[in-house]
Amino acid sequence: MTSLAAFMRPCLLLLSLFLLLPGFVSVVLAGSIEAQRASIASGEESYTLTAEFNIDLGRRLDDVVTHGIPLYFDFEAVLERPRKYWSNEHIATRNLTYRLSYHGLTRQYRVARVAQGAQEGSSSLYQSFNTLNEALRVLARVHALPLVERRAITPGETYIARVRLSLDHSQLPKPFQIDAITDNDWRIDAKTLQWQFTAPSTGAAP
Repeated sequence: MTSLAAFMRPCLLLLSLFLLLPGFVSVVLAGSIEAQRASIASGEESYTLTAEFNIDLGRRLDDVVTHGIPLYFDFEAVLERPRKYWSNEHIATRNLTYRLSYHGLTRQYRVARVAQGAQEGSSSLYQSFNTLNEALRVLARVHALPLVERRAITPGETYIARVRLSLDHSQLPKPFQIDAITDNDWRIDAKTLQWQFTAPSTGAAP
């Protein structure tokens, strides 16, 4: 028993030192964005997309946004038609950009949808929230977003759909862009969700 305890002591010491290594801590604290579910529905004029993500910013980015540094997120949805002897045929792509920020005067978090081609700081739509968790819950949901016109889809055919939400490091202030490259605490593992979508046959109710 004594020999076993003597063997375990240096092993536990090495494990403790390993857990304190910066690289290991960075991996633990790094965030992630993963789609939990997504679906495409048939509307009167177009097919619409609904998706829900799980967002974990990690401790470092939580602190960054709370101290007034805005974070930008890119949402992308892609629809393709599979082809047996050739690469998939592109049908539609939909991109959105969101800005997550904190305003010290009002002590509120804001989620804004940034218009394509808009100047930095401008947005076309925004909502304010009292807590970061409330803001992230709204940022994590895309509801009934028009994806492609009905005439571009062949009834009864099967398509491949993909969705992804990711942090745009290029929108960070220049000093933080360097940190984002060298420090894992700034990185968010953004995973792509892919699934098959079969368009309703002709005559089926939307």
